[in-house]
Amino acid sequence: MKNRNVTLSLPDDLLRRAKVLAAQRETSISRLLTEALTAIVAREEGYAQAQRRHLTLLQRGLNLGTRGRVTWTREALHAR
Repeated sequence: MKNRNVTLSLPDDLLRRAKVLAAQRETSISRLLTEALTAIVAREEGYAQAQRRHLTLLQRGLNLGTRGRVTWTREALHAR
């Protein structure tokens, strides 16, 4: 995988805190950002895949074992 350089504009306070965090973790700001972006992208891609699976399932429908017949009434289900 080829790495590319990017230029970011960050607020001074955020950059200062990121430097401290990177030093505490004995890593670089670049590595922190790479890990954070990787997690965000993975989460979004996972959500999109789950959404596609569920929409497909909704379109196909579920086998409820009724063979398409309703043998009950609303009143019977809600009888007290």
